Amino acid sequence: QVNVVESGGGSVQPGGSLTLSCTAHGLFFSLPTMGWYRQPLGDQRELVATITDGGDTVYADSVKGRFSLSRDNAKNTVYLQMNSLKPEDTADYYCYVQSQRTILSSLRDYWGQGTQVTVSS
Repeated sequence: QVNVVESGGGSVQPGGSLTLSCTAHGLFFSLPTMGWYRQPLGDQRELVATITDGGDTVYADSVKGRFSLSRDNAKNTVYLQMNSLKPEDTADYYCYVQSQRTILSSLRDYWGQGTQVTVSS
C-alpha cells in the first residue's frame, strides 16, 4: 500500500505562481512514474505532467513552457512549479504515483486526495 500525500495549492491571481508537492509513503521497490493530473469542475481528469524515475518528463500542451515538474528520488517526492497561471488552470490537482512493490510485482496506480488550485482576479 502506498500513501500519497499532497501539499501546496490555493488561490492566486492570473500571472502568479504556485508550487505543488507530492510524497509517496509506504513499502515499495520502485516508483517508475509520478506526476500530476487535474480535473476542472464538471470536466474530466486530464494529464498535467509526469516524470519517470530516470527524469523523463511528459507535459500537456496546455502547460508546456509554464509548468515544470521535478523529482527527488531520495525523498520519493515530486514538485510541480506552476508559473504564469491562467484562469483555465483552475482545477482540483491530483498526484499520481505508479508503484512496484517488489522486483517481480506488477505496477499499481495510486492517487492523492486532491488539492484545489484557483486562478482568479
